[in-house]
Amino acid sequence: MGIRKIPAAIFVTFALAACSAPFNPQSETGMADPASDLTIERVFASPSLNGPAPQSLTFSPDGSRVTFLRAKEDDLTVLDLWAMDVAGGEPYLLVDSRVLAPEERELTEAERQLRERARISSTGIVRYDWDDQGEAILVPLDGDIFRVDVETGEARRLTETPQYETDARISPRGGYVSFIRDQNLVVIDLATGTERAITTGGGELVSWGMAEFVAQEELGRRTGYWWSPDERYIAVARVDEGPVDNIDRMEIAGDGSATIVPQRYPRAGTNNATVELFIADLQTGALEQLALPYPDDNYLARVDWSPSGDRVYAQVLNRRQKRLRIIFAEPDSGERSVWMTEQSDVWVNLTDDFHALSDGSVIWTSEDTPGGYRHIQRRAADGELIAWLTSGDWVVDKVEAVDEARGLVYFTGWMETPLDRDLYVVGLDGSEPPRRITGGDGHWTVTLNRDASAFIGTYSDPATPPQTALYDMDGTRLRWIEENRLDETHPYGPFAAGHIEPQFGTLQAADGSTLHYEIFLPANFDPSRQYPAVQYVYGGPHVQRVTRGWQDMRAQIFARNGYVYFSIDNRGSWNRGRDFEAPIERHMGSVEVEDQLAGLAWLKSQSFVDAEHVGIWGWSYGGYMTLMSTLQAPGSWAAGVAGAPVTDWSLYDTAYTERYMGDPRINGRHYERSSVFAHLETYETPLLLIHGMADDNVIFANSVRLYNALQEQGSQFEMMTYPGQRHGVRGEGRQVHLWHMIMDYFDRKLKDEAP
Repeated sequence: MGIRKIPAAIFVTFALAACSAPFNPQSETGMADPASDLTIERVFASPSLNGPAPQSLTFSPDGSRVTFLRAKEDDLTVLDLWAMDVAGGEPYLLVDSRVLAPEERELTEAERQLRERARISSTGIVRYDWDDQGEAILVPLDGDIFRVDVETGEARRLTETPQYETDARISPRGGYVSFIRDQNLVVIDLATGTERAITTGGGELVSWGMAEFVAQEELGRRTGYWWSPDERYIAVARVDEGPVDNIDRMEIAGDGSATIVPQRYPRAGTNNATVELFIADLQTGALEQLALPYPDDNYLARVDWSPSGDRVYAQVLNRRQKRLRIIFAEPDSGERSVWMTEQSDVWVNLTDDFHALSDGSVIWTSEDTPGGYRHIQRRAADGELIAWLTSGDWVVDKVEAVDEARGLVYFTGWMETPLDRDLYVVGLDGSEPPRRITGGDGHWTVTLNRDASAFIGTYSDPATPPQTALYDMDGTRLRWIEENRLDETHPYGPFAAGHIEPQFGTLQAADGSTLHYEIFLPANFDPSRQYPAVQYVYGGPHVQRVTRGWQDMRAQIFARNGYVYFSIDNRGSWNRGRDFEAPIERHMGSVEVEDQLAGLAWLKSQSFVDAEHVGIWGWSYGGYMTLMSTLQAPGSWAAGVAGAPVTDWSLYDTAYTERYMGDPRINGRHYERSSVFAHLETYETPLLLIHGMADDNVIFANSVRLYNALQEQGSQFEMMTYPGQRHGVRGEGRQVHLWHMIMDYFDRKLKDEAP
């Protein structure tokens, strides 16, 4: 068992035979003028080359307005709140973030962590919340909370404190505003203006209403409290981080100062935080604990309420994440029981697809299917299965809405190819096959209004930047919200003539699995020439890189600078069903490397690729994959760039690592073989190593240990560290620096050293 060294050559025969569609290297790839082509400086400057793409789109409760966040034209990092009337008229600025907060104060550590976990790099208005009546919007900004009247645009400041209020929202019926202050849950009665602390025991290692680190980072849960629809109850989590190891993490800032930051970071095999769930009764003031399964070691994954508020459902994973139990409790009657249990031989993937209906039944999705493809179930009030609404060798990505009145379930996913994402509808009885609503060969994201009579749809494909419009439920476009037409007035307009689109194809893995790839050919492509190539990799769970959506500008940077740019989604990656992910169980850095080598063999076999000058790069899991690939197949790549890599899984957190690798106290040998350090004796491929010096996710110690080990064995490498930066490198100046460094490195290794 474990990882073996895999010579790239053994993959050539099957990889060449497995290409499912003819690859046409002479297809049109764009005609770029090198003298005036896209620069790295322009890629990261304002306005965004993607165009004015709105974010956080939603309908007002009555469906009369659409609201969204949009970046300022002069600074793509600052967001304002915009609105548009569904009946007609142009979008209009509703809240200017610089008017409410001309100079935002420094974020607290808690807020920085929340934004880091949510991958929010913008400032200004980064979140907002409608009230149920559609009269006002709650806007957290500058550490305080504002209530904005949507008719007048007037903003009422609800808090003005030295503390930083987080996770603010309006209660379901609009009677209260709730938020976290000083690690306690607080509500304001909007009718009286009275402020009331729901909990008072928070502080230091104990917090109320907040999600712990692994819940935010690995479970997709970024809150710790949940209102009942009738506003009588709030389910609230209590987190005690006392059992968690304290990691003294040094943050080195840009001014040269160094701060020791004590971080409660649960490394694999160590203690997690203790998480308990309580029900707060706003009428009586009572706070009653709801006992959870696996009390000694659990993950509180999700909490949902029934439409009437008479039941609360809690999803709880055991620590190994092979068993998910959903319990329910009735606050009025005190009844509580296990509603459903779902088990897996590998792991249970979490979703937000729990939709309780008015008759007590529940719409739920599960991967307990042939092939592990996620599909939709309907379950009775007692948890028993009523029917599967969908089935087949394809994936339901997300249940978007349930229209009980018409007996319909709307979901996004794919049925024909995992490269696309569309909106579908199926009946609540499952008697008819799903019907596709959206069109085009690309990627859709959607938001439905409350009565499922219309949706906001954003579509993109490799030639079309994100376009957002209002649609009726048969897919007919009613009006544009942001057409984002790629013409001469578009920010990308001056560069559009040289735009390079990818070509797509498939290869076959050693076990027969189909692997999807994309390839960008260089500007002014000449099939008689040979070009250096760069293979971009992520390779880890819950991420898919090869899609038919609008791509970011990294591929354009490489292709316009004379590179072939190639990516392939290996086994273990997302959106292909759990069975496609499962081969990595206890063997991270094994089959993913095999599949990347299959892609490399195919790439090198192309007549237009200079097989001696192919590089590889990736970030986070992709940084890990860069290291594991180059170390297990020394000499296969000419150079590698590894950003923020995990180097030893025993340094990474419990929830993610143990899901795939098990407990290191039991499966220590698997951890050893999946560690970069087990393969350092084969170091040959030149590497550039990059890491943020304040990374609180893949902590900087991962790279420091690697630097030390390479130095001890006398291996030369290049490195760059970013003071004050966390898991991502933020800010226009630093991103420009990062990308000039990466391009310069590959130019030196793949071009200057070419014959």
